[in-house]
Amino acid sequence: MALVPKIVERLRTKGVEVVVESGAGLGALIPDELYTAAGATIGDPWSADVVAKVNPPTADEIGKLRRGSTLIGFLAPRTSPQTIEALRAAGVRAFAMEAIPRISRAQSMDALSSQANVAGYKAVLLAAEKSTRFFPMLTTAAGTVKPASALVLGVGVAGLQALATAKRLGARTTGYDVRPEVADQVRSLGAQWLDLGIDAAGEGGYARELTDDEQAQQQKRLEEAITGFDVVITTALVPGRKAPTLVTATAVEGMRPGSVVVDLAGEAGGNCELTEPGEVVVKHDVTIASPLNLPATMPEHASELYARNVSALLELMLDKSGALAPDWDDEVLAKSCVTRSEGEGA
Repeated sequence: MALVPKIVERLRTKGVEVVVESGAGLGALIPDELYTAAGATIGDPWSADVVAKVNPPTADEIGKLRRGSTLIGFLAPRTSPQTIEALRAAGVRAFAMEAIPRISRAQSMDALSSQANVAGYKAVLLAAEKSTRFFPMLTTAAGTVKPASALVLGVGVAGLQALATAKRLGARTTGYDVRPEVADQVRSLGAQWLDLGIDAAGEGGYARELTDDEQAQQQKRLEEAITGFDVVITTALVPGRKAPTLVTATAVEGMRPGSVVVDLAGEAGGNCELTEPGEVVVKHDVTIASPLNLPATMPEHASELYARNVSALLELMLDKSGALAPDWDDEVLAKSCVTRSEGEGA
């Protein structure tokens, strides 16, 4: 859900009138009555000056938007150019949440990070559910059970949250990323750092695409390392490209029976060679889970975090009276806006 009642209350204090589509909050367990109590009107939001949603709009939804209106949401500008072109043709000014620059001033608007936190947390719970082994060390009258070992591949926001959550559950944790500068962040969470001798730091805090030689080197060394872990969680993505293959079929075959791979890159093809996006499969006695839109399985907190991101971006566009007055010299607005009219700056 793009807005929650607390954010409605906040926007109302800024002079913004809020219209919520009937039943829009039910997926996040928020009934219409809570929105009206917060000051919103239940009605048709598509003719509003600003429309906020989560997923990219369908063709029918674009047709409902008023020319000259503003749309805020995840719009997939790199992978769905047809949606962006349709919004441009409809005369809609659109801001893509995934295009917000990763700078300190924009942290409160960084929806990718807020949703990655949810995904990283839930990925560990999914791994624990599918695993045949305890995460923590247990000492019982029947003896001691050693803790599970968990490897997280890709140490962005989701990866760091996965490491922290797995550690809290008692697992022995290890992190790997092609950006060696994040090693200290991994160690700060009590995890070990897996050093494969590859440096692929890119722009904006993301990893660059590896060369063919680097991919071969990484794959060989990872295959050897992966077989020693009970749980592998993958989060590696390169914006606008297919997800890199980190867990080969050979690596899966070498894992102990009962081990688990949770692949968070399924929507971009997957980090595991045997991944079937959106499915849970068992190959070589190893469970491979690739959930799509994992934050949606925790709708209450995912919506709360996303609504804060949307509100922070929207408030940046408002003047003191609550009217839209975006400053196109502002780096955050300029970079996150994917369609606008010719008279609205460069």
